[in-house]
Amino acid sequence: MNKTILITGASSGIGKETAKLFHVKGWNVIATMRNPENETELTQLQNVLVSRLDVLDLQSIESTVAEGQQKFGKIDVLLNNAGYGAYGPLESFSREKIVRQFNTNVIGLLDVTKAVLPHFRQNKSGIIINVSSIGGKMTFPLGALYHGTKFAVEGISEALNYEVEQFGGKVKIVEPGMIATDFGGRSFDFSNDETLLEYQPLVESLMSALPVMSANASPAGLVADVIYEAATDGKNQIRYTAGEDARMLVENRKQLDDNTFINGIKTQFGLI
Repeated sequence: MNKTILITGASSGIGKETAKLFHVKGWNVIATMRNPENETELTQLQNVLVSRLDVLDLQSIESTVAEGQQKFGKIDVLLNNAGYGAYGPLESFSREKIVRQFNTNVIGLLDVTKAVLPHFRQNKSGIIINVSSIGGKMTFPLGALYHGTKFAVEGISEALNYEVEQFGGKVKIVEPGMIATDFGGRSFDFSNDETLLEYQPLVESLMSALPVMSANASPAGLVADVIYEAATDGKNQIRYTAGEDARMLVENRKQLDDNTFINGIKTQFGLI
């Protein structure tokens, strides 16, 4: 019997590449997205269920989990991939945007996970893979909201692993570096208020650094490969980095003291 993976945020980027990879590997795939009516590629694939799931809509979560179970009988892996990055001076964000960032990246992840956990517990197995980021281990300027959510995902994942181990489950974290997806487009919510003069040099530094950082971005397929490894290697390993830049930055963060590492980031962004 083929195994089944449920993927959130499968309309593009990492989510879509992962859906295609698992399909090629012979898995059943529940590829979820907010607007499935716009999907044309995944809908043509056998054993791929394209379904509407908005992590901000609890009813859509519960409906899709039930639909996936009914179609394929069992869900073996959950990939929490849906999310986006809010960057900019904290003062420039409305409370509505602050709440939306945490609701999408953190509360939505928790809601999807809670919807699948009873199924995993009944089956005495199941792997939850949460897409975090190197931004869950370290920070860049103007990323208080985004990094706050990814630090939360790291803590949630590590703590939840103790719980799911009680019935044979596992939680894993994938930490990509800069990936050539649309993160700089629709998945990047940048806010600024030019009247906040003190922050404008920082804003200019970030906007100047992003194209340079993106030039060495890894393809989304690389992250899909790491996700597949996490889902199938049978190891108790919790964290998996994806991308050479991710590996180097995470290693540096482990080895360097706070001041040295942070000064290195300031230098990279031309702040010192």
